[in-house]
Amino acid sequence: MDPLSAKNDPKARWWSLEFIGPSYMTGWVESSIVQDINGQLIDHGSGGVIGNGNPGYATETAKGWGGGVGGNTRGVVGADFPKRIYVRWQSIVEPQTYRTWVEIPETAREIMRESINRRCLEKPTRTARYMASMYLGLAPGGAIQVWAVNSCGRAVKVVRAKAEIEPLGPSQGQTDGRYAYQINDKTRRYIEKYGIPYGSW
Repeated sequence: MDPLSAKNDPKARWWSLEFIGPSYMTGWVESSIVQDINGQLIDHGSGGVIGNGNPGYATETAKGWGGGVGGNTRGVVGADFPKRIYVRWQSIVEPQTYRTWVEIPETAREIMRESINRRCLEKPTRTARYMASMYLGLAPGGAIQVWAVNSCGRAVKVVRAKAEIEPLGPSQGQTDGRYAYQINDKTRRYIEKYGIPYGSW
């Protein structure tokens, strides 16, 4: 018997896709679509608000992806593992709207498969992850970082991408150029002190 086998551990039918943003770098995910490895297209809908964390002003917490990932579980219902993911989002702090398809490498799918089929080597008595997970980090300038979560619950960077500007603007031009949100006072104070750390993502 393989002590790390998760053959009999409970598993979800779907996997989870979440969107995040660096602290203070507020954004709004307008639309997301998943194309799975079978070619099926799944509308994952809006991802809502991202980058609304405000951990303080002592350091440049928005710089890089040091904050880690985790939190919500939002299943991609009816989809096999991802081949590519489309996302369109508003970067409220700039303001600017971005869009792109992100190609997901096989290494990411391997991590996701193993996370639900193999137990963590460090904790072999704990059941495997119930649901495979992927995170897309979205940042000003159109920067994208993708993570897959491994069998020990750690987020592994799997691909970086760069989005293009959406020529129709926010909400596909249906709001006369208005963005979903305005930056709040905490974000404004952070940007006044540190600016937007383009190039760090």
